[in-house]
Amino acid sequence: MTTETKRLIRVRTEKGAVFKRDGFGKKRQLSDSWRKPRGQHNKQREQKKAKGNLPKPGFGSPVAVRGMHPSGFFEVLVFTENDLENLDVKTQAIRISAGVGARKRKVLQEKAAASGFKILNAHVIKERVMKEEPAEPEKGAAKNKKDTKEAKKEAPAKKGTSKAVNKKPAKSAASSASKAKPKAKEAKKEEKAAEPKAKEAAKTPAKKSAPVKAEKKPAAAEEKPKAEKAKAKKKSSSGVKKNE
Repeated sequence: MTTETKRLIRVRTEKGAVFKRDGFGKKRQLSDSWRKPRGQHNKQREQKKAKGNLPKPGFGSPVAVRGMHPSGFFEVLVFTENDLENLDVKTQAIRISAGVGARKRKVLQEKAAASGFKILNAHVIKERVMKEEPAEPEKGAAKNKKDTKEAKKEAPAKKGTSKAVNKKPAKSAASSASKAKPKAKEAKKEEKAAEPKAKEAAKTPAKKSAPVKAEKKPAAAEEKPKAEKAKAKKKSSSGVKKNE
């Protein structure tokens, strides 16, 4: 930007006037954006004192810097990458439209910066951080695990016990269990067959048998051999029996 353009921009800012519509401070719904007064008795239209200035040619900015951005470039609104074609890098700056998404804006900004354009509304676009998923085990590691499992299974076979020998007791146990099953079934059948007979026997009254009298042995006869055993014949020192 030349010194002359800088001077003209400074003059424009110093000379610039602010025009506000009539009555914007009286009603809340009225904004301060300029509207030309058209009322028949409007004091601003009639240029009464203290009612505000009307836009006139004397308030205009210099023609050389009219519509120029304060940076010294003329703005161009850009929507796509094709809009960057036929633009002058030295005199024009781009403004990316607000409707452009983040993904396309990133591509557009990179292309404009590579071409040397000044971007008036450049944004810093943050990339999404994806959550890291747990890494899958490699095929080699899986094979090593299988090899270790197979080695553990084969370890008892090397010590002197063959697979065939280990399987034999399992077969014998299975055969004994299969033999025990039919025996248990036969025992259940016999119990079922014996149940009706037991019920019939319970229903029929049993014949009273004559009481058997137990033969009583004399108590003296039983006590004699015990007394004989208890009394042992002792010999004296002279060899003569005391009981005789």
